[in-house]
Amino acid sequence: MFHRFAMAIALLAALPAKADTPQQLLDRYAAQARTEVAAYPGPSASAGNRFFHARHSDWSCASCHTADPSTPGKHVVTGKPIAPLAPTANAQRFRDPARVEKWFKRNCSDTLRRTCTSAEKADVLAYLLSAKGGA
Repeated sequence: MFHRFAMAIALLAALPAKADTPQQLLDRYAAQARTEVAAYPGPSASAGNRFFHARHSDWSCASCHTADPSTPGKHVVTGKPIAPLAPTANAQRFRDPARVEKWFKRNCSDTLRRTCTSAEKADVLAYLLSAKGGA
């Protein structure tokens, strides 16, 4: 467990303050996933779609971010509006690695009751990058 945490910290330290594109961030998560699991096949939008919509506890990612992540959502407890999660609908998403890590930490903890793996992050981001719907 500590080894994974140390590897994640090392990955974050290697990331620039801002990612140029969400794709670059996806590539970094995929590279990290390959260091954690040598057989990791690479990011899968379909695996990310399944993960995003699956109930992991009382919630799924879609509980707040909607079944179509290119549309605005709303926090199921607080009612706070949430801007679209998909980068195709919100160009500000997935640009700052530190904010992305904070987002994954909070949301994975709330939804999964654990941290997300690098592979899960890569798959979800691949799915979000493929989202074509719209508000």
